[in-house]
Amino acid sequence: MDDSTKSANLGERRTRGRPFAQGNAGRKPGSKNKTTLIGQALLKDAEEDLLRKAIEMAKAGDGPMLKFLLDRTLPKDRCIELPPMDHDCDPVERCEAILDAVSAARVTPNEAAALASLAASHARIIQFAELDQRLQAIEKDLESLKKS
Repeated sequence: MDDSTKSANLGERRTRGRPFAQGNAGRKPGSKNKTTLIGQALLKDAEEDLLRKAIEMAKAGDGPMLKFLLDRTLPKDRCIELPPMDHDCDPVERCEAILDAVSAARVTPNEAAALASLAASHARIIQFAELDQRLQAIEKDLESLKKS
């Protein structure tokens, strides 16, 4: 197989689905489906009334509607107890606390990944600061040795 045949086969394998006809680029990114446009047009005038009805239902004791409304209006902040963030803190303890929070369903795995990334960044910053202090001390000692 020559190089041109290999690249042609590679190009054929990369297309997903049925490719558009020559000159047809397809729908523009961000454009909406016809069904979505029709639904938006139908609900445009009724948005306020529907929201009032949903609030009335929640006030009347409809639990799922209350949960629906509260989930969209209240922040989803969660607090977990992590070891103190000082120079003596063990990064392994921090990660274990994050894993415990996931296993107890206090945070989602995605939130835990963000927390672990934050903890890792903090540990790197502490390491860089300590290395910088050590380097400055060594340079100061070298300067004093050069002068003497």
